[in-house]
Amino acid sequence: MSVPAAAIVGLPGPVLEADARAMLRDLDPWGVILFARNVEAPAQLARLTADVRAALGRDAPVLVDQEGGRVARLRPPHWRAWPAPLAAAQAAGAAAPRALWLRHRLIAAELAAVGIDVNCVPCADVAGPATHPFLRDRCLGEDPGTVAALARAAAEGSLAGGVLPVVKHMPGHGRASADSHHDLPVVTATLDDLAARDFAAFAALADLPLGMTAHVVFPAVDAAPATCSPAAISLIRRRIGFAGLLMSDDLGMNALQGSPAERAARAIAAGCDVALMGNGPLSVMAAVAEAAGPLTPSAQARADAALALRRSDGADPQALAAELAALAPGQMEPAA
Repeated sequence: MSVPAAAIVGLPGPVLEADARAMLRDLDPWGVILFARNVEAPAQLARLTADVRAALGRDAPVLVDQEGGRVARLRPPHWRAWPAPLAAAQAAGAAAPRALWLRHRLIAAELAAVGIDVNCVPCADVAGPATHPFLRDRCLGEDPGTVAALARAAAEGSLAGGVLPVVKHMPGHGRASADSHHDLPVVTATLDDLAARDFAAFAALADLPLGMTAHVVFPAVDAAPATCSPAAISLIRRRIGFAGLLMSDDLGMNALQGSPAERAARAIAAGCDVALMGNGPLSVMAAVAEAAGPLTPSAQARADAALALRRSDGADPQALAAELAALAPGQMEPAA
């Protein structure tokens, strides 16, 4: 069996057309990530994910960002509307750990029903006074202990539904005052301060199967963005202790310089297992997959270990929804 390319790529639209099918077949990326442009209705989405796997000839991971709030690719009327994570956690109060578990178990049920088996949650970034608005309401709290506990609940709820979580954005995006979609954030905190707050939340989650980097510069670590920094990736592996499959944040963001292929090559050279490119024409996806090269043996082992966890507990979603509604009212809006 051939080794997949160390890449996760996006697709142009809601149907897998012949050119996208050929790209998947020829380049064999490890996985595919979906966006709102790929989503219309349950039957269409289930057909798209099945077609992706048929083109790749294997049970490849299909990813999405279904955090709730602003970052939700599946929306009403076919799927539930979920409040932003920080608002949900704060509204649930003392019930937040169970509420977050239920929330992500229900989201997992919705995703699994249409063939999506990886959700890019939770954000374990610790919010603070400087956190940019693009990220703040996606966080789970303002201290590492709370964030770690609630992120753990979210991750375990997702895993219980057979959907793999992706803990992000390592080694920590919470102090950044810039939006990495548009600019390169620079966080000037000392290594000790970072370790006590930002790294601590991720260290408590280091056993999770999948993780994502941050496009943030930490001068105390390196002059390069963490995604493309061997020193930062080494810190994620050794100091934080993360042993799972590490993917880059989306390489299409303006925080990074160079062509998409150059960004992918730098991320892989720095130690990322997989380069993720969500947006752009098929030619860009092909360039990223080619630049990333095949999964290394260690990355393949981490990928296989993660994918082996795609097992649902078989719980009844209606019963779970009733429990969440009783425990923490207002946490969800039912689908039509």
